[in-house]
Amino acid sequence: MAGLSVSLVRGAVTSPFKRPGRPGATLPTGRAVLPPGRAAPAPLAAYRRICGFTEPDVLPLTYPHVLGFPLAMRVMTGRAFPLPVLGLVHTWIEITAHRTPRPADALELSVYADELTPHRRGTEVTMVTEARLAGDLAWESRSGYLSRHTTATAASPHAAAPTDLPAVAEWRLPGDLGRRYAAASGDRNPIHLHPLTARLFGFPRHIAHGMWTVARCLAEAAAAAEAGVGAAEGTDGRIRSVRADFRAPVLLPATVTYAAAGSAFEVRGTDRVHLTGSITREAD
Repeated sequence: MAGLSVSLVRGAVTSPFKRPGRPGATLPTGRAVLPPGRAAPAPLAAYRRICGFTEPDVLPLTYPHVLGFPLAMRVMTGRAFPLPVLGLVHTWIEITAHRTPRPADALELSVYADELTPHRRGTEVTMVTEARLAGDLAWESRSGYLSRHTTATAASPHAAAPTDLPAVAEWRLPGDLGRRYAAASGDRNPIHLHPLTARLFGFPRHIAHGMWTVARCLAEAAAAAEAGVGAAEGTDGRIRSVRADFRAPVLLPATVTYAAAGSAFEVRGTDRVHLTGSITREAD
């Protein structure tokens, strides 16, 4: 994670000099690439524990995104990247596995910035991560990251009230969850680590990582499907793709509910939905 640490320092230094919303801003071209390599066993085990994954013979669907995160940070902290990386908020993610990723796979990872778009609360960038095996695309993700700033468009109100998806599990999230996930994933964005550092970016307290929340949902969906809970008929088989939208931050500590029916799932609190999503499965 040495390269990620360097990127975090570079991001802290360069962020104050970047002005989101600047007219005519463009994205850097090219890709950041990591040569083929296997997932290190110890970090993978730590990641499985914190997220709740139990299958030992496959990589969690979200894990290539974690492996590619240092590359994403390299791109987003570069001089040519127009948004300040400090305070970026993950807004959505789509992941597709074109084949089942295995721990022994030597994946070549690449990341590039694909799109810069206006958002009601600022400017959003789409980042793409790809994992190739022997030259073939094996896995890919697209993610939206929001840089918040004043815009001419009024922000929408808080996330909608909880829907009627049936509750499957209740999770009690400790105050140190962000620091524990950061240790396992390398994502040390200060909005996740401590109330004081989160307040610097407009949050009343530190918030759970969006990628932890998605990963925990996928682990719960796998367990629930195996037990026949919260899954519709015909949804057996490994999860091949997921779309998740982050509706409202989860302030730590917290107690939240995981709810699911068929392909749909959500994480909700007492008065708002934090995350909504859907999955697709394929029989092996």
